[in-house]
Amino acid sequence: MNEEPNLLPGAVLWGRVGLVRRSSYCCPSDTCNDALRPSIFSLSQLVPFLHRFLTPSASHFHQISEEERKMSSSQCFENPPNLSSTCGAGHVEELAGLKTYVTGPSDSKRAVLLIADVFGYEAPKLRKLADKIASAGFLVAVPDFFYGDPIIDFTSPNFNFEAWFKNHGTDKGHEDAKPVIAALKSKGVSTIGAAGFCWGGVVLVKLAGTEDIQAAVILHPGPMTEDAIKAVKIPTAILGAEIDHSSPPEQLKKFGEIMSAKTEFESYVKIFPGVSHGWSVRYDDDNELVVKSAEEAQEDTLNWFLKHVK
Repeated sequence: MNEEPNLLPGAVLWGRVGLVRRSSYCCPSDTCNDALRPSIFSLSQLVPFLHRFLTPSASHFHQISEEERKMSSSQCFENPPNLSSTCGAGHVEELAGLKTYVTGPSDSKRAVLLIADVFGYEAPKLRKLADKIASAGFLVAVPDFFYGDPIIDFTSPNFNFEAWFKNHGTDKGHEDAKPVIAALKSKGVSTIGAAGFCWGGVVLVKLAGTEDIQAAVILHPGPMTEDAIKAVKIPTAILGAEIDHSSPPEQLKKFGEIMSAKTEFESYVKIFPGVSHGWSVRYDDDNELVVKSAEEAQEDTLNWFLKHVK
């Protein structure tokens, strides 16, 4: 497999891994069409969402973190998966007190931790990616960081995102990940990589500021700060979407420049044209171009681990 990230037409890449190709942030006319534009919510979905997040008083919003405001973007909830507790080639076991989907050779010295988006560890396409990484010889763990409480239907009038985020903030996810990493090491694992998606990407950038893991891939992350990027200590790839309100390309470019200034490890930022936040594990199977983009992002993820988790 190639160690360098692949590039679709119109892709944007910044980093310290060799080839650097620049292009406009705008989706080129020959690579983008209406099928690739972000999906539009029906009125029945949009009205209750806007009611919950636009009607509270100003004092209420002062109590909500900037991270929470950005993660309440409708993009974080588009194309929700049909969760399944039985999908995948692996099995569920308890790891550091958390139910965890585990797949791959149990005696492997190399492990990969996958940190889900707000839909949690039972997402079929996330487990499919876990199985793909496992087939390359990694022991892969996908913990249930939401303790059986993923977001299932954000349009429900009974759903309160503020309350959910209070119980499942990224700081708590970061703390919960530490004993999971320790549990993997207790199984004989010597090197660990991690990939994080949206909510999981914010958790992962915190882990990347430690030496608990050896490599990171952050995919269409939730809101991250420049300070968090400046603290990164390990080889890190950020795979972003051209159409992303949580982490727009302009911001990811800045993150790439910050990481590129560090000579002690490799890093890059890659923007995928014509796709929206969440596409790598919540893609539409009927959209050939988006599927191809998701497959490329997953291949880039695997290649990063093959290169840096040895």
